[in-house]
Amino acid sequence: MLIEGIVKSSLIDFPKTLSCILFTSRCNFDCFYCHNRDLIKGSGFLVSEEEVFSFLEKRKGLLEGVVITGGEPTLQKDLVPFMSKVKALGYKIKLDTNGSRPDVVKNVLEENLCDYFAVDYKAPQDRYEEICSFPGTKVLETINLLLESNVDFEARTTVIPQLTLEDLTTMAKELPILPKYVLNKYVKPKKFLEKDADKINAKPYSPDEITKMAEILKEYQPNIIA
Repeated sequence: MLIEGIVKSSLIDFPKTLSCILFTSRCNFDCFYCHNRDLIKGSGFLVSEEEVFSFLEKRKGLLEGVVITGGEPTLQKDLVPFMSKVKALGYKIKLDTNGSRPDVVKNVLEENLCDYFAVDYKAPQDRYEEICSFPGTKVLETINLLLESNVDFEARTTVIPQLTLEDLTTMAKELPILPKYVLNKYVKPKKFLEKDADKINAKPYSPDEITKMAEILKEYQPNIIA
């Protein structure tokens, strides 16, 4: 596993679970508003698995869970055996994914290795490549897979300024009815590409505007949260 960083404790990333966060290297998406841009191609500054497991051994009884995020964790060829080792230490696992690798998610489900998934649904299907530089068809496949499995999960959308209410309505209709669908406020990243400056600096929606959008979208996603 290529791991580029550890946050040693968090109360907000894994619902009702005190957890640490592991950041994996590389991503197959290139979202202009990414907050972990250094991880997209990999910075080369890696934390060894030995260091990770030494940390987890010492935190047994203090931490309850491990969040595996990125980057995109499902690109890691050793993800499943790594998760097995974490599980063997008694930790719950949350996996953050862009949903592009349903085959890997299926493998994780079959091995019963994940307690909670968070899947980003970033754009309407016809705008996925524009916003993420990657098609979005596999993301819906992943979400349907999770829905059929009865595992705890959420889908989430960052409401970037470039998404209109019409876009969000399309997305809400494209998705199956979800147990939890979260609209997150856009926050300007510290690092971004110069060519994306205009998009990055566009005026964000206010929390009130996002709340009003969520009320409208409840017609299609009754379990939406803003």
